[in-house]
Amino acid sequence: MGEHWRPVWAEIDLDALRHNARVLRRRAYPAALCAVVKADGYGHGAVAVAEAAVEAGASWLAVARVEEGVVLREGGVEVPVLLLSEPPQEAMVEVVASGLTPTVYTATGIEALGRAAASLGVPHVDAHLKVDTGMHRVGADSTDVMSLAAAIDAHPHLRLGALWTHMAVAEGVSSEDRAFTDLQVGRFEAAVATLSGAGLVPMTTHMANSAATIAVPETRRALVRCGIALYGVAPTPALGVAVATAAEPLRPVLSLRARVSFVRDLDAGARPSYGRRRPLAERSTVATVPVGYADGVPRRLFDCNGAVLLGGRRRPLAGSVTMDQTVVDCGPVGDATVSVGDEVVLIGRQGDEEITVDEWAGWLGTIGYEVLCGIGARVPRVSLGHSPPKGTALPSGRGNGP
Repeated sequence: MGEHWRPVWAEIDLDALRHNARVLRRRAYPAALCAVVKADGYGHGAVAVAEAAVEAGASWLAVARVEEGVVLREGGVEVPVLLLSEPPQEAMVEVVASGLTPTVYTATGIEALGRAAASLGVPHVDAHLKVDTGMHRVGADSTDVMSLAAAIDAHPHLRLGALWTHMAVAEGVSSEDRAFTDLQVGRFEAAVATLSGAGLVPMTTHMANSAATIAVPETRRALVRCGIALYGVAPTPALGVAVATAAEPLRPVLSLRARVSFVRDLDAGARPSYGRRRPLAERSTVATVPVGYADGVPRRLFDCNGAVLLGGRRRPLAGSVTMDQTVVDCGPVGDATVSVGDEVVLIGRQGDEEITVDEWAGWLGTIGYEVLCGIGARVPRVSLGHSPPKGTALPSGRGNGP
């Protein structure tokens, strides 16, 4: 497999993921843990991550798309899998056939789910009814919750498995954000009370995402849905301090690594890479690393003074990131010995130095979620703490290593 020949890979520390799952379970107790593994497990490899999370005590998984749920089932994952958005009507038969737990929030979605369950002869399907309490992305209006819950309850093949919502600013530290979180909690409690008053009692309720699980105890209900925190990244820098200084800090799961493919010495004033953006201040050693923006290393990393670790030291980029390659300024000739094959760390630890996902996010003016999900499909994921047979493909279709 050609992708194994290029010395670029992402290491996935499944022991760290198991640790994070246990920490989040203890933080949320007695709530159960739902591990969010959408987007191929935030770029970590969905099946491997799901298995590790379940081993560590997660009793639910969650994904965004029906196809993602099917991948888990085909990978042998058997625990309940929640779909976080209402599936298309034409996908409902696959939802039921694969034993996935659908979210619903429209009358047409409930009708399609009921037809699918009836057509397959499934006695009951637990539908999770989502109410919009302020996120304003998807979810039923509070005025429609009663009629939708009643429709689920009245269908012979459906049950009201849950009522749930999603928090918009649970990570916020401002008084305005905290007030809005309190407003969402109040709206949700009102919806639960309205249903209960009509005898429509959901089997469970859930509200908390990673940020709410960490910072808003009153949202922890019977189940918490943890995504970014599961991967050892704080939802925001503001929560990052709390996560890092906790008695049981979360551990980063992913590191992005490569090896030097070419080394040369260039004279002062040379301007490496496209656009000839910056001259070298003095005669310097420049190393080429075979990873670029097609792999999820953004071109603008050069513009925001991004760096890599090489020889245990931070080294700045020598020019613009290109599609397949990045050039690194290793300093004045003779300052350090750099050879083809030396390890380069783009995200992760090398010696006493570390470049974190949060640091990348800060450089790029984005969030850790985007950094992780942006690491491309052609970067092989290598699972540590889990050893699939050499040469086999990971469930995402990616190879096992360089």
